[in-house]
Amino acid sequence: MERTLVLLKPDAVARGLTGRILDRFEAKGLSISGMKMMQLERDLAERHYAEHKGKPFYDGLVAFITSGPVIAVCLEGKDAVAVVRRAVGATNAAEADPGSIRGDMGMSNRFNLVHTSDSQETAERELDNFFAAGELRKVGLDSLRWVYDLSEGEPV
Repeated sequence: MERTLVLLKPDAVARGLTGRILDRFEAKGLSISGMKMMQLERDLAERHYAEHKGKPFYDGLVAFITSGPVIAVCLEGKDAVAVVRRAVGATNAAEADPGSIRGDMGMSNRFNLVHTSDSQETAERELDNFFAAGELRKVGLDSLRWVYDLSEGEPV
């Protein structure tokens, strides 16, 4: 099972879309292993977006993510990183496919509702930035048997 970070950005929180967005992930079969609402301090935002430092959009990105509360979520499931990224859709919400979260709920490149980890390595680093040891629960196989075929022992 993989874990990945999802941040419901200030626009998602302000627009009251957090429940609808989380519902889509859970309906897909992903489990919430941890969740908390927080106001990002500038140092955490800069650490989170460190790979974009020096790019023209960096300052606006940091200003936006610190402009209001976010909800940090750890989602867990088979191939969680790729599944979440497909469900969320293209970064520019105006160009995202209908049926994706951004395609159905967004219109902007900057105000695009959700941040998702782009790889398992990134997810591990990002989860460590947002959740302390002991804050994430392990999803039990009993709940997963209703989502995955476990007849071979591993989720199929």
